[in-house]
Amino acid sequence: MRRLSIAVVALALPLGACVQNAQQALTWTPIPRPAPDDPTPAGIAYLCDGQKEVSVVYARNRASVTFDNKTWRVEYQPIENGFRYVDSRVEWAGRDDLVALRDNTNAARPLAFNCRPTRRTA
Repeated sequence: MRRLSIAVVALALPLGACVQNAQQALTWTPIPRPAPDDPTPAGIAYLCDGQKEVSVVYARNRASVTFDNKTWRVEYQPIENGFRYVDSRVEWAGRDDLVALRDNTNAARPLAFNCRPTRRTA
């Protein structure tokens, strides 16, 4: 019986560490966007499904959205919940914690989705 107890403890310790690491991975703090009319440029990098990255610089009711070596300058449009920056080619819209980049020329096909802010950029 004592050997069984030792074996259970030996197996449980690594599992406890896994649960603790999983809880740390779930702890995520959103990076807030600046106010739309803030004149100071503020950059945020987003990581999206498929390990795609979108970089955005917000300033004065506009945003420069860079994805896949292309950059679009989009205009802020107020919406009730979340935010929306748009031009004739793309739409960058969502909430502070979850955003999508859509192609407006192709039936709003998503270019990058489930994007979460990961860090501030210069």
